Amino acid sequence: MDKRMLKQKDSGQLIVISAPSGAGKGTVISKLLERDNKNRWLSVSATSRLPRVGEKEGINYYYLKESDFKKKIDEGYFLEYTNYAGNFYGTPKEYIREKLERGIDVILEIEIEGAANIKKLVPEAIFIFIMPPSLKTLVKRLKKRGTESNDKIIKRFHEAYKEINEVTKYNYVVVNDEIEETVDKVEAILKAEKCRVDRIEEVYLDTKEEEIHELLMEDEETFDNSGIGDKI
Repeated sequence: MDKRMLKQKDSGQLIVISAPSGAGKGTVISKLLERDNKNRWLSVSATSRLPRVGEKEGINYYYLKESDFKKKIDEGYFLEYTNYAGNFYGTPKEYIREKLERGIDVILEIEIEGAANIKKLVPEAIFIFIMPPSLKTLVKRLKKRGTESNDKIIKRFHEAYKEINEVTKYNYVVVNDEIEETVDKVEAILKAEKCRVDRIEEVYLDTKEEEIHELLMEDEETFDNSGIGDKI
């Protein structure tokens, strides 16, 4: 049985997904996990903010008091951390390396500054920015949550405006208008990334290809093309 010509790296991909608050990155990630929960794993971040309605400990975030969060910073618990809109957010190191080594893709749902920190540490990671279809739509989505005051919404809107201007620091940008179409586009990105040349570990040339190469290298007088079709 012939060997495959290419052996690709078995390690998983580190996927960083960011978006302005209200752009829908959480929904996009949930859909990605629904489509393939065996080969994808969401690294749950820690935060010092309070849970929103419907959010659950260990699923959406690990919720810590600010004092406890700062203590874990000192202990080196986080791969990266940042302060966003008055709250701390951080990526725990635990499990990430183990998942990648097992060939499982790890998704990090993090903010702009956190993504910049990851890029310094792991520049080969895949950086995807989820964009709202318009700023008007973004404001509507923030208001629809019904979990924050107008002052908080205004603050988040200003943060979102600044974040959108950072999009060029990412590898890809996907506009989240229709959710299924958005997820399809992200899926296409992940499939394409699996085919990157830098994921090739080895290239194999079996005997048949080597024989053909030797025949092609012969000069015109001695070159015999009979039987080449049988060798391919």
